[in-house]
Amino acid sequence: MKPRPPLRPVRVGVVGAGALGFHHIRLLKQIEGADLVGFYDHNPTRSAKVAKELETVAFSSPEALLDRVEAVTVVVPTPAHVEVGLPVLERGLHALVEKPLADALPGAEQLVQTARERGVCLQVGHVERFNRAVRAAGPYLEEPRFHLTDQLATSQQRSTAETVILDLMSHELEQVQQLVR
Repeated sequence: MKPRPPLRPVRVGVVGAGALGFHHIRLLKQIEGADLVGFYDHNPTRSAKVAKELETVAFSSPEALLDRVEAVTVVVPTPAHVEVGLPVLERGLHALVEKPLADALPGAEQLVQTARERGVCLQVGHVERFNRAVRAAGPYLEEPRFHLTDQLATSQQRSTAETVILDLMSHELEQVQQLVR
């Protein structure tokens, strides 16, 4: 069998350079198969700081970024997911949208339908689904009936534009579903 030629890296960008977006940018620089083109953030001061610290390009508009990429991670406050994600999908670009997909069902359905119509991948970032501690505990739980979680953080760098329920509770709901099967 003839060996496959190596795949060309995917040109990817990030919209949103807040606390979580910063990590998307940082990690995409390290992922084999990803060619981080740069990012866009609406805050020019934040953009300059992140661009300098991570040695990457801060684009002056989302359109300028979208013109140069094949895929985008959307890492903005949840209420803006649809507003930011739709133009990405409408251009025929693949998208990873941080959880939850939208702040209301009609917006989520609109994102899914647009991705389906354009024939592109739409993925939701549920990082806690792959939490090693939760996955390791799973086999020891026979019939869980009670689930208690605490959110602990060393800093308050997350967005205050949304409630803690919308921002973080989706992780807990995901874990409950995973553990009770």
